[in-house]
Amino acid sequence: MIKNVGIVGAGQMGNGITHVFALNGYSVVMYDVAASQLERAFDTIKNNLGRQLKKGVITQEDIDKTLSNIKPTTNLEDVGGVDICIEAAPENEEIKMELFKKLDEIVKEGSILASNTSSISITKLSAQTKRPDKVIGMHFMNPVPVMKFVEVIRGLATSEETYKTVIELAKAVGKDPALAKDYPGFIVNRVLIPMINEAIYAYYEGIASIEDIDKGMKLGTNQPMGPFVLADFIGLDTVLAIQNVLYDGFKDSKYRPCPLLVKMVESGNLGRKTGKGFYDYTK
Repeated sequence: MIKNVGIVGAGQMGNGITHVFALNGYSVVMYDVAASQLERAFDTIKNNLGRQLKKGVITQEDIDKTLSNIKPTTNLEDVGGVDICIEAAPENEEIKMELFKKLDEIVKEGSILASNTSSISITKLSAQTKRPDKVIGMHFMNPVPVMKFVEVIRGLATSEETYKTVIELAKAVGKDPALAKDYPGFIVNRVLIPMINEAIYAYYEGIASIEDIDKGMKLGTNQPMGPFVLADFIGLDTVLAIQNVLYDGFKDSKYRPCPLLVKMVESGNLGRKTGKGFYDYTK
């Protein structure tokens, strides 16, 4: 039975996953290499809980209990005793593979190692461990406290027991999970990221303005936000990383990243998190 949860990485996704588990009564160890990032993550969680309080979704008592359930740490060894450890590091294969090697040594035998990766092979990550049957993908959507969907990805060696445990865990924190096979992009990003990339191509080739492409997709297909607004929200570096995983994984030219997307990332204009992407957020 899952009682204690470890979250490795306290960025946008990590703090959201921490929020959801702590709010639902789980004891959470939230790790990050940087103490400053842990402080920002804790402040973000408090602010988001405050929004839920204003909406009447939770009470002040819920907030107090949630915050008391969270143990921030810069010591990776502190996740050793958890029942499941969810890696939420940047979408970089080398970083994640190295983390799984370390976590396999640190986290107690029998515990599940999950990744919040949005595109990287779970089978490849599991091969870095001595417990491939206990390795699985658990891809939350952003913003985690709001979005109900979770992709659960079985690697080649993931056991039925591990799969069932994670499905039930997702439901226990109020999510609606779906199973995806372990191929690049899984379900959501296999469809979403090429759409964003194609929107960038449409602008790059002079078909329409950024604003009109966003308007067309928002009003014409009833999406809550246009592809450029969404790309800026996700982070253009993350969009490019996932697009490259698709391109490398399938070796199909239809997944080739738009040169403009590459240039945007090279420029350091990554979207909301840097203040500027396809839109300017500094004004």
